Amino acid sequence: MSDLTGALWRKSTRSGNEGNCVEVSDNLSGVVGVRDSKDITGPTLAFTPNQWQTFIAGIQADALA
Repeated sequence: MSDLTGALWRKSTRSGNEGNCVEVSDNLSGVVGVRDSKDITGPTLAFTPNQWQTFIAGIQADALA
């Protein structure tokens, strides 16, 4: 389990006010955290920066297809 103490969480400006989105923290060295914005004390996912970039690239490629 990755230590996300000190994580600064942000969500997309495109998420609107409905609250149905995820928050990402990329300010810590070696880890990118992801959590549900509606359950900030709930479970989190942790990725290496490389894994996160691969994930984002896959989403962007799918959006262009």
